[in-house]
Amino acid sequence: MSSPLAVLPTRFGTQNLSAGHTMEALRFGLTLVRHGETKYNKEGLLQGQAIDSCLSEAGLQQAEAAGRYLRDVSFSNVFASDMLRARQTAEKIMQQNSSCLALQMVCDPLLKEKSFGTAEGGRVQDFKEMARAAGESLAGFTPPGGETQEQVKERVRLFLENMLQQMGAEHWPVSGHAAAAAAAAAAPEGSPAEGEAEDGVRGMPVHALVVTHGAYMREAVRYFVEELHCSFPSSWDQSHMFSLSPNTGICRFTLRTAKEGSKFVLLGMRCVFIHRADHIKQAEQDSKARAK
Repeated sequence: MSSPLAVLPTRFGTQNLSAGHTMEALRFGLTLVRHGETKYNKEGLLQGQAIDSCLSEAGLQQAEAAGRYLRDVSFSNVFASDMLRARQTAEKIMQQNSSCLALQMVCDPLLKEKSFGTAEGGRVQDFKEMARAAGESLAGFTPPGGETQEQVKERVRLFLENMLQQMGAEHWPVSGHAAAAAAAAAAPEGSPAEGEAEDGVRGMPVHALVVTHGAYMREAVRYFVEELHCSFPSSWDQSHMFSLSPNTGICRFTLRTAKEGSKFVLLGMRCVFIHRADHIKQAEQDSKARAK
């Protein structure tokens, strides 16, 4: 299947631009959040796509904590998996963020959790043993009726492509965001993350919040790094990058796009931080303090 994203590795930077040809650019933020805890998470059971569970009480508290952490971060678009646990998490975040008051959440089935086929509803431990018996890694194992890594990666690619076209059309610098968007695109990539909620996106008017699922996020990060050549600090451990994010764990990226004809293409991508969970730790400390 041919698409602008399918040939991204050859488009990064400006090395392929013809002499004398320049492109306007738009830089925007992408913040991925895993949904809050569900009863199935707590009990160590696989949910996948067949089980559309709601957040547990702890999961609601985690979502509220994520909302408090992100409350001063400006978003221009919100996307969420159409599964209940992701929608509830996105709603909790949006309720505490003034930039989201006029925004409409876009629920996209491309953001659904990975399907685990016949293993859904069963114990995660049993799934691990099935993978071990098959001689495969946990991430690479596909139970009967489940999705392969390639199938999930294709959904990630399609979502990113659709999001890129939508956000480019909505926010390309001919609108009221023109000056700020142009300044953000022209600015240097930014300093290393400092542990602040606005790391990487401070002053960036175009920024997407995407609420999805653990296994899906893991495949998304792998796709960004391995196929889109997303940059990240050399000191980072890739095994941690490709691990499962905790409930309401947050990953942030910045993307630099350009317009070619009527299409928007990705020029580069940078990971600002990965699997951040400061808000969860703070919420747990607050809960323990209240229990005393």
